[in-house]
Amino acid sequence: MLRRLALTVLVVAALAPALRGDAAPPVLIQPGVTLAGVPVGGMSNEQAQAALRPAFAKPVRLVYGGRRWQLQPTRFGARVTIADGVLQALGAQTGAAVPLVPQVNVQEVTSFVDALDKRVSRAAQDAKLKGLKGLRPQFTKEKPGVKVLRELTVRRIVRALQSPQLRRIRVAVKALEPARTVVNFGAVIVIRRGVNELRYYRGGQVLRKFGVATGRAVYPTPTGTFKVVDMQLNPWWLPPNSAWAKGEKPIPPGPGNPLGTRWMGLSAPGVGIHGTPDDASIGYSASHGCIRMHIPDAEWLFHHVKLGTPVVITDT
Repeated sequence: MLRRLALTVLVVAALAPALRGDAAPPVLIQPGVTLAGVPVGGMSNEQAQAALRPAFAKPVRLVYGGRRWQLQPTRFGARVTIADGVLQALGAQTGAAVPLVPQVNVQEVTSFVDALDKRVSRAAQDAKLKGLKGLRPQFTKEKPGVKVLRELTVRRIVRALQSPQLRRIRVAVKALEPARTVVNFGAVIVIRRGVNELRYYRGGQVLRKFGVATGRAVYPTPTGTFKVVDMQLNPWWLPPNSAWAKGEKPIPPGPGNPLGTRWMGLSAPGVGIHGTPDDASIGYSASHGCIRMHIPDAEWLFHHVKLGTPVVITDT
């Protein structure tokens, strides 16, 4: 307060000759002085204020890709007393950088960025199995996503609203990469029900082929696209709720277990891929709907798939 009073006295004293009718030169800001980064050296009080007003009133341009937003300072409660800043500049030494920081309603900026986040952010889309071409798996293309970094974007906007020189800024974002791409898609199982064959693919490349047993005519293995939803090492065989299993008892792991040593349950109810002690059934339609494999083959497959691995069962 005392400094402001002193500066006022200085200005009035300098203007005294003009008040007496003398032709005194106006009080000018010292050379090289900047106010809020705006050069005001050599300017009078009125000239400096005229230079500052449009600088602070100019909207901030926020950009993201080809999209643009014009942010009016008044929308975010930006307020600054230019006259006080100029008064400080009048008393500053040559080359001084005088600060002048507007007040900004940070909550308004945060609300704007929250709404912006909903419009700009999008989740990454993984590549997906869309079907077969011949017997080869076909995939949808993965798509990257983007996430608005809200706190950083808020800070950028507030800083721009407080700085006349910073009137174009970018939305702060983070790229989101898909977890599964066409290139790294992983395992796909294709079961040819008509010829009792299981093919193991990595993406679109077949790596192994196995003979299997599929369902007999009265208990057919379903066709369609499924996925592995259950994996058990040395499983128990539990009688299903079906007429053919009526009166049967659970069978613990060990020799003679109908599921062998590995079970890979599918999203088709009651259907799974498993080993079998009945090697003679492989190559035939002999099961109650499941896909049987030689026990060593089932053990290999078990260690090369995971929960979620897609399984396509076809008559081709």
